Amino acid sequence: MTTPPVHRKHRPDAPSGFFECEAAGLRWLADAAAVPVVRVLDVRPDALVLERLTSAPPDRRAARALGEGLAHLHAAGAPAFGAPPAGWDGDGFFGPLDEPLPLLHGAHERWGDAVADLRVEQLRTLLRARSRLSPALDADLARVADHLRSGRWADDEPPARVHGDLWSGNVMWTPDGAVLIDPAAHGGHPLTDLAMLHLFGPPHLDDVVAGYVSVHPPPAGWQDLLGLHQLYPVGMHAVLFGGGYVAQLTRLAAACAA
Repeated sequence: MTTPPVHRKHRPDAPSGFFECEAAGLRWLADAAAVPVVRVLDVRPDALVLERLTSAPPDRRAARALGEGLAHLHAAGAPAFGAPPAGWDGDGFFGPLDEPLPLLHGAHERWGDAVADLRVEQLRTLLRARSRLSPALDADLARVADHLRSGRWADDEPPARVHGDLWSGNVMWTPDGAVLIDPAAHGGHPLTDLAMLHLFGPPHLDDVVAGYVSVHPPPAGWQDLLGLHQLYPVGMHAVLFGGGYVAQLTRLAAACAA
């Protein structure tokens, strides 16, 4: 019998639990039966074995189906804001295979508290450690955290089951449509994934959004909140790569702090 082709992610010195956490995230997203997710075949401390996907050009129909599926995925829910995927305890990971950074997990009832405690404060700590935190950026991030804790951007969205790192490179287009890979899965706000799509957008983004809105319209004025939800991914890029990402983060933080 022919062995099916596989894709193997490997790093012999991977941080403890790195591949196990990713496997748990993939399975948790797949359990929602909402949008195709790459299948986990095996997981070990130094490797993750996945089904190999066949690439195909994206089209508008597949993009709309991705948006619809993403809305259903979010509706599958999570136990709390900041919650890890089922089957995993402790913090997760965010970033490239060669330098993943901690994705802090928690169990917050309010989204604003989760983002302030688990994301914004972490950014301040990591940026400071790499000498990339100017006094102005530090003050703006502190004000953003205060705004979040005060409920400034609160809405009625319950904790969503989010991919957490949904840039265009983590959407694989296949003959059967879009498939999600490489998550930083957790309980979050639906705009987390939509903001990431807008930050590093896939082809036919308008069709993805149209499909999403047809199933679950985001809160009024949601486009104006994308910058707030992009603070963390842009900030982590600033931590990892510096340069223009620090300038981009500085602009975002100043706008959100106003």
